[in-house]
Amino acid sequence: MEAGLFGIDFALLLGAALALYMAWAIGANDVANAMGTSVGSGALTIAGAVFVAGVLEFAGAFLAGGQVTDTVRKGMLDVTLVQQNPQLVLYGMLAALASSGTLLIAATRFGLPVSTTHSIVGAIVGFGSVGLGVDAIAWGKVAQIVASWLTSPLIGGVLAFLIFNLIRALILDRDEPILELDRIGPLFFFYVFFIIGLVTLFKGLKNLHLDLNLPQAIGASLLLGAIGALFGKVLLRRAVLKAGDSENGDQFRRVERVFVVLQILTACAVAFAHGSNDVANSIGPLAAVYSIVTTGAAGTESAVQPWMLAVGGFGIVVGLATWGYRVMETVGNKITELTPSRGFAAELAAATTIVLASHFGIPVSTTHILVGSVFGVGLARGIGALDLRVIGTILVSWVATLPIAAVLSIFFFFFFKGLLGP
Repeated sequence: MEAGLFGIDFALLLGAALALYMAWAIGANDVANAMGTSVGSGALTIAGAVFVAGVLEFAGAFLAGGQVTDTVRKGMLDVTLVQQNPQLVLYGMLAALASSGTLLIAATRFGLPVSTTHSIVGAIVGFGSVGLGVDAIAWGKVAQIVASWLTSPLIGGVLAFLIFNLIRALILDRDEPILELDRIGPLFFFYVFFIIGLVTLFKGLKNLHLDLNLPQAIGASLLLGAIGALFGKVLLRRAVLKAGDSENGDQFRRVERVFVVLQILTACAVAFAHGSNDVANSIGPLAAVYSIVTTGAAGTESAVQPWMLAVGGFGIVVGLATWGYRVMETVGNKITELTPSRGFAAELAAATTIVLASHFGIPVSTTHILVGSVFGVGLARGIGALDLRVIGTILVSWVATLPIAAVLSIFFFFFFKGLLGP
């Protein structure tokens, strides 16, 4: 690699700083989605959500972030052109981090939950088009991303709608809700722990290459589900004994307290899986910069150093702690009113959708899934329970994410080319 005006050490330092910036933006916007429903329903305070999500996101990023990362996210660029133009790829990766981070921070400023993955993909499309040529872009992959604007929220919304209606029919609308929960509640705990197992194996630990096939993963998750059912049975029995002959109002409060536990458990699984996967959106480009600076070569995969995972995990936690409340407020309060049972339905639907999408290879966005799930829960109570103005603004921001990220990336590409070029 040619040193340019500032030298290769400056390029690597700049890449690390931009990766930290991007990770901070991910924490402020994307992570807040995972905990937004828990805060909105009252299951967790903002401080509690920051602590729980911070621990699990960092653990997911550092422990299961992977030793190798996909440097060109989702196979968006032609492999041959990437390998032939390491210098241009270097400028492009720096541009991708700068543009994606800037877009996410701007969206967070207005409390808009947008897709981190779509922002980094849009950035790669932008610099790839001007740096490597329009033919270098895998436009079929772009079309899949566009299609996911519909599939992600739709699948999550439909599942959340069905789950909440099931909870309402079987428990909330009954004369003795606490007794009904005691009777069928262990099944909810079984399914929650089962899904937690699948989310963790399919998304949270996939970078560790445990090499479990589908029957083995299902078997392990079924065992975890059985443990969850036993835990639920004990917890529910205590709730019933405490309820005694209470009035229905107090019974409903106790029912909702049980759903608090279920919701937090599900949100924790989503947070861990998110940390292990989406940290690549910040350290993937950094790993590419490191590879180019140290070897002079660019490829579609790059080795990840432990310090990179630490940078990504730390940035995510700081972003969540400083600005995460803005998006939490939108997801948890502004779309529709949430209770623990409604929040649980949304989180469980999101986790289930993540599992299905991972298994079948459907390109989806965790952000879009979670927002769609909240929308589905609100719709179960009628269209009047939704703030359509807020939903409309969010949808517009989703559509605008990819093109805005592309335009910003083009600007930063030429900026870094001028700054670092010979």
